[in-house]
Amino acid sequence: MSGAEMSGVELEVFRHALAGVAEEMGVALRRAAYSPNIKERADCSAAVFDPDGEMVAQAEHIPVHLGAMPASVRAVLDTYGELQPGQQVCVNDPYLGGTHLPDLTIVGGVFADSDSAELLGYVANRAHHADVGGAAPGSMPATATDIAMEGLRIPPILIADADGERDDVVRLIAANSRTPGERQGDLRAQFAANHVGARRLREIAGRMGAARLREAMAAVCDYSDRRVRAAVREIPDGCYRCADVLEIGAGVTIRAAVTVAGDEVTIDFDGTDAQIPVNCNAVFAVTLSSAMFAFRMLTDPDAPPNAGCYRSLHVQAPEGSVVHATFPAPVAAGNVETSQR
Repeated sequence: MSGAEMSGVELEVFRHALAGVAEEMGVALRRAAYSPNIKERADCSAAVFDPDGEMVAQAEHIPVHLGAMPASVRAVLDTYGELQPGQQVCVNDPYLGGTHLPDLTIVGGVFADSDSAELLGYVANRAHHADVGGAAPGSMPATATDIAMEGLRIPPILIADADGERDDVVRLIAANSRTPGERQGDLRAQFAANHVGARRLREIAGRMGAARLREAMAAVCDYSDRRVRAAVREIPDGCYRCADVLEIGAGVTIRAAVTVAGDEVTIDFDGTDAQIPVNCNAVFAVTLSSAMFAFRMLTDPDAPPNAGCYRSLHVQAPEGSVVHATFPAPVAAGNVETSQR
C-alpha cells in the first residue's frame, strides 16, 4: 500500500506511533539525566526525522528547540553525509541551527538492524546543559559582548561510532565545564535517549516494513501540509505589519511584514535593527522556530507537527540583524527573550 492510499485511521495510528517514539525518548532522557535542569525542569526536546533529514514527529516538548532542531540535523548531514551504524553527532553551534550554547543536540541514525546499513531515519534530542564554560557559571553571562564569552561552541562532531562512545570528545566537552561529571552524565543520558528512539523506530519498521515506513512518513507530512494550507486559505490575502521594541539602551526594534497569498505565507523581518554587542541577539534558527510556532498556533494547531506543517511558510530576515545574528554576536538570551517577541 502506498502512502497516498493510507486511510485516515492508518495515518492517525502511524503518526501517534511516531510521536510515541519521541515522547519515550524524552522520558528516557529525563530519567537518566544527572542535572536537575534536565531531570526536573525538563529543559530538553526530542524528535524523529526521515532519511532525508525532514522532521516527521516530535514530542510535546519545547517549541524553540523543536523548530530549530531540523537546521542542526541538516548541518550534521551536510558535514558527515548519511550517518553510519553506531554514529552519533553532537552540535550546539547557534549559527548552524543551535539555539544557545548550553543546548547540546545529539543526532543518530536508525538502521533496520544491527547488521544492516539500510537507513530508516534519524533520531535527535536537544538538552540544556547547566554549564558549558564561558565567562560566568551557567554559560549565559549578561555582560557577554561576543559568543566566545558564552562558552564552548561545538560544530558537528562525531561523539560516538560503531565502537561506542568517543571518550576523547566527551572528555573535551566536560573539561570545558565547571561541572564536568554532570556534563558526562547528561551526555550519556542523551545517547541513551537516542538508543531508545532507534529501538522503537526499528520496532515500527519491523511491523510495517522499511519501504512502507518511508511512504508513511511522507504521507503524514503531506497530510499536515494539506491541513495547514486549508487553514491559511481562510485568512484574507494581504500584508500585515507589526513592530516591537526590546528595552535595551535606546531600544532595539523588530519589524515584521506578514504577507498572505492564497495558501502561502511569507514573514519578512526587513527593517529590523542590526545585531548588538549584548546577548539578546537571535540566530536565524531561533527566529524561524518562533515564527513557525506562531504560524502553527494561528493556522491548524491540531495538525500532526512535522515538516509538512511549514511547507507553506517562508521566513526571511536580514543577515546581521538582531533576528539573524551572525558570528561573533552573543546569543544566549536571544533564545529566551527575543524569541518570545
